[in-house]
Amino acid sequence: MTQPDEIINKEILRINLHLPRARKSLAKLLNEDTPKVQLRDGSFHYFKREELEYLKSLLEEWELERLNLPIVLEITTAWHGYFRVRGEIEVKVIEKILGTYDILEEKKEVTLPRYLLPKIRKTLPTTTTYAFIME
Repeated sequence: MTQPDEIINKEILRINLHLPRARKSLAKLLNEDTPKVQLRDGSFHYFKREELEYLKSLLEEWELERLNLPIVLEITTAWHGYFRVRGEIEVKVIEKILGTYDILEEKKEVTLPRYLLPKIRKTLPTTTTYAFIME
């Protein structure tokens, strides 16, 4: 008999088929004629060049190789009303967009209220994506 957690985990895997098989660095995407990543379902996700250039303008040259796209906005069952962003450069980008970036703080992870999601997605529609996580 299938356990409820197994069913939930299979469903989460299904709804996360839109996630990339592997993310690519901003530096690599900027050098591609058609910047894209392959998704878990086999299709492709294309990035808008203007958006990639905007991200480049937010970062130092050495950070371009360290920013992997798309930036994953994690929606988890553990925090009702919040989402998480992981990765030092990813957090820097999100905080710069939100106007909360502090050069003196180096964060590898940040938890933010979900009401900020529309601002992030409006600014970075092709370079961010949602991931649904069971914790």
